[in-house]
Amino acid sequence: QVQLVESGGGLVQPGGSLRLSCVASGFTFSSFAMRWYRQAPGKERELVAGISVAGGIVNYADSVKGRFTISRDNAKNTLYLQMNSLKPEDTAVYYCNGGGAYKYWGQGTQVTVSS
Repeated sequence: QVQLVESGGGLVQPGGSLRLSCVASGFTFSSFAMRWYRQAPGKERELVAGISVAGGIVNYADSVKGRFTISRDNAKNTLYLQMNSLKPEDTAVYYCNGGGAYKYWGQGTQVTVSS
């Protein structure tokens, strides 16, 4: 059974940091590129960042470039998203995504940036 389980979300003040984790099971995590998406209330789901199989190639949405860092630990089947200098507009549910044809999704973790 495939599972992607996100954690690490929460309430943080503007300018703060959070690190999201996504633990994968039920498929060969190390064989697939992975992505983080987010969805804010009333908005479409947005691609935030992507990472290649070995982690050597990463890409980011312009809105998070320079503030967020995607990484992975294939030995731990875990995907990460380090989020710094958080802004209220980063408030959203964050999802990890991957597997063949990017068909697997986690349940999401809520990130709220507010004073």
